[in-house]
Amino acid sequence: MKSIDRLKKVKDLLFVEREEDFYQYKEQFLRASVEQRKKNGATWFPIQILSNELGYADYVHLEIERTNNLDMPHQFSAGKNVSLFSNKNPDEVQEISGTIKQCSKNKMKIIIHTDDLPDWCYDGRLGVNIQFDDNSYIEMQKALDEVIGARNNRVEELREMIEGTEIPTFNKIDESVLIPQLNNSQNKAVRHILSANDIAVVHGPPGTGKTTTIVQAIRLVLQNEKQILVCAPTNTAVDLITEKLIEQGVNVLRVGHPARVSEGLLKATIDGQIQSHANYKDIKSLRKTAEEYFKMAGKYKRAFGKEDAKQRALFYAEARNCIKESRLLEDYIVSSLFENAQVISCTPVASSNKALANKHFSTLFFDEASQALEAISWIPLLKCKRVIFSGDHFQLPPVVKSSRAKQEGLAETMLDRCIKHLTISTLLTRQYRMHQHIMQFSNHYFYNNELEADATVKETVLSLNEDMDILNIPVELIDTAGCSFDELQNPETLSLSNVGEANLVFRHLELLLQHYQFSGEEQKLSIGIISPYKEQIELLKEKLVEFDYSGFPVSELAVKTIDGFQGEERDVIYISLVRSNENSEIGFLSDIRRMNVALTRAKKKLVVIMDTSTIGNHPFYKSFIEYCEKNGFYKSAWEYNYDV
Repeated sequence: MKSIDRLKKVKDLLFVEREEDFYQYKEQFLRASVEQRKKNGATWFPIQILSNELGYADYVHLEIERTNNLDMPHQFSAGKNVSLFSNKNPDEVQEISGTIKQCSKNKMKIIIHTDDLPDWCYDGRLGVNIQFDDNSYIEMQKALDEVIGARNNRVEELREMIEGTEIPTFNKIDESVLIPQLNNSQNKAVRHILSANDIAVVHGPPGTGKTTTIVQAIRLVLQNEKQILVCAPTNTAVDLITEKLIEQGVNVLRVGHPARVSEGLLKATIDGQIQSHANYKDIKSLRKTAEEYFKMAGKYKRAFGKEDAKQRALFYAEARNCIKESRLLEDYIVSSLFENAQVISCTPVASSNKALANKHFSTLFFDEASQALEAISWIPLLKCKRVIFSGDHFQLPPVVKSSRAKQEGLAETMLDRCIKHLTISTLLTRQYRMHQHIMQFSNHYFYNNELEADATVKETVLSLNEDMDILNIPVELIDTAGCSFDELQNPETLSLSNVGEANLVFRHLELLLQHYQFSGEEQKLSIGIISPYKEQIELLKEKLVEFDYSGFPVSELAVKTIDGFQGEERDVIYISLVRSNENSEIGFLSDIRRMNVALTRAKKKLVVIMDTSTIGNHPFYKSFIEYCEKNGFYKSAWEYNYDV
């Protein structure tokens, strides 16, 4: 069968991807010295334990602090898996795994996956490493096995529909459904969702109100269904749609490790809702008693005699009994939370949570589906009878590290496959983010000129003052060709930077802010600076520290990668494309879907800095250059009296 053969290949490619992922991890972490890992930001060493206590689910909660290299950037962040290690014994590296709960510049809170710290943790010479996470690969392989083996059931039907060998069906559209706060294309999308029996796709280009539309559709579906599963491939995307649903009064249970959920939504998590439950005071009392026993046991750091060992074991037994009682209460509360929630929201991997093991849903809403591998999309879909995908296959694709796996099709998503079936998809056509000229290039190149800018944003610029081009022209392409702004490669990270472009960004920004202040406009500006290269991001961040904008009307100034700005918007966006070489090599700038994201973040002003002699041979960038020249948006770096 065609679908089964293809999915078997997907499974093989997933194995290739896992091997490449692990290889990169080994190269960066395992084979590097501690000093090199510290420099890479993948290790803290040495560290000291500031506190430890027994917490939720019988896990030890640690707070640690690094004691040197305090100003060195690092890769640690909430939600990542880590290993606490000791290298005091040169013959045997001892380690134990955990998950980061909170992380700041030099301190970290870790939930250790055990109820007792090993003795070696008290002997000094401790450090923390980022750990390879295999769980998502395990869950994807399990899901693919189930899909491949499906016969004469709903999974088989959905598999064949996604393959294109069976046609999804729709009921007659109810034209009476009309939500006043939505526009025509959004209402059409809601009616499309309500009529779908199997699969529907809402294609939401940048700024078209995709999340708003999906939230309204969920609200209507809940009139006929008791509970809905909502997923997205990133915790950030899950948090966004969860927040919007809560604003609409929907009872949402946000499932996921507390370390991976945004601070503002912790009350919607299992832990958060347990803490607001009437029985929580009893749980808290039992935990406190357990903690006291745990501390008493902890005084016996080394059990030299039988009596000491016996006493220590007794204290631990009492602590565990208290924890056991508290967990019975927790299980009762958790069961009622899952029973009563209208929406359960999570990432695809989190949908394999044991609390969801036996749950089934009529409908899955899968947001940002363009970023999700097909294999990961199957994890929640196996629990559901129908699926509503939303996203944009012209924006960020899934991350695939293996070039072979990518070339052979692993990056193709369910959304990519489904959108080929014309009856499944509906397009949102009115965008509310950006000036029409910021929108128009992407509109022409990707969206067949079907988008229109809403009247509220269509002609919005920083200032209408005709004497200030820097403020009233919505797009600028600043060409650095001939300026000798050569790219530089970091020999360790192999990433690229461009000092000339970085200087030009802040020179132009300073001019823009000076003119904006002089114009008399009162609204403070939000500004974003984007580059596809991490090395350039680091350089731009260094220069941002030196750039004093405190006297200017700026509400926010952020420097991020393209992925970091996904789903976000700013009044002004700068894009530094970095590449400048004699061979016209542009590397992953050829990923035009990623560039589409970058070009559509700005609301009032977009500034793109590039060397057209290097980048302009690629058809996408050639079209963009021609668009800018045609509309009077093209400028040379020399026009800013830039000292090259």
